[in-house]
Amino acid sequence: MTTGAKRDYYEVLGVSRTAGQDEIKKAFRRLARQYHPDVNKEETAEARFKEINEAYEVLSDEQKRAMYDRFGHQMPGGGMGGFDPYAAGDPFSTIFDAFFSGSMGGQRTQRGPQRGADLRYNLSLTFEEAIFGVEKEIEFRRLELCGSCHGNGAEPGTDPVRCPKCGGSGELRQRAPLFNMVTVTTCDNCGGTGQVIPIPCRTCNGEGRVRQTRNITVKVPAGVDGNSQIRISGEGETGPRGGPHGNLYVALDVQPHQYFVREGNDVIYELRLNVAQAALGDEVDVPTVDGNERLRIPPGTQTGQTFRIRHKGVPFLRQSGRGDQIVVSRVMVPSKLNEQQRRLFQELARALDPEDTNEERDDGFFGRIKDAFGL
Repeated sequence: MTTGAKRDYYEVLGVSRTAGQDEIKKAFRRLARQYHPDVNKEETAEARFKEINEAYEVLSDEQKRAMYDRFGHQMPGGGMGGFDPYAAGDPFSTIFDAFFSGSMGGQRTQRGPQRGADLRYNLSLTFEEAIFGVEKEIEFRRLELCGSCHGNGAEPGTDPVRCPKCGGSGELRQRAPLFNMVTVTTCDNCGGTGQVIPIPCRTCNGEGRVRQTRNITVKVPAGVDGNSQIRISGEGETGPRGGPHGNLYVALDVQPHQYFVREGNDVIYELRLNVAQAALGDEVDVPTVDGNERLRIPPGTQTGQTFRIRHKGVPFLRQSGRGDQIVVSRVMVPSKLNEQQRRLFQELARALDPEDTNEERDDGFFGRIKDAFGL
């Protein structure tokens, strides 16, 4: 590119003077990709690339563009040498930096790497898995660092460049006439990073991250319940611009059991007894989470009466020991009777007459009842 008079910025980007911001941005990206020094090895490529950046820095800013449309390259602040997009800020910006940015030299803080988002995974467990603990292999998708560009978003062989709109500061500053107040906003062109990507990575489209499937093993401790969740540090999404990973939260969903109910660290089981078992007593096998246990049912057991089987409940989290199994009796009254059973119940009704105190007769009757129910 020959030296001499500065070319018209609209001509540099190849857009009309009425072009909108989207059209200007597209033109800049196309030309920057074409003349980026890492891609274009011609001698004039670097100078052309700087010219494109300078034009875009002015035309992408509405205030600078308005000044350029009115005064051309002799716009105020440009001097005889033309407008310098990377010139130092005015004294008011320097004072603002000194008090609010912690920098006496007017340096601006760019937005650095950010922590990645946390993820949630719902893990279903059986009743027994929640009680005894289990290891589960889970699969989920998350954003991970792009392997092609290593997170910077630029096509391999190229690099991000300083944002022409904010001069690499990541901030846009405007001074209001009243009290010379300075307002600071995040640069809408680079998102506060201070850099733009002329040639985005084709693998991640300039994002710097790609969504991938990940498999890990989750260790579920014994004694968890449906209100529990497990935090796995660093298994969330990787952060923008190479930031650290977020966390993965595994929310546990414990499925109900066919006949056990959990109450804290105790397990509740309803034991159904027929009237003969309740009246005469019995010994029965009661299921527990560890297998069957022999339980003695005393004579005269009523509905709602409870029996405790020690240490057959849920393990305590973060401490030794287990809860108990509570067996709750429920006396079942038969809804249908055969002739023999009906006759025996009729005899029972007479035998239970309050005026009848013949214990020998009662014992004989209850013996026949037990035989009738196969006990």
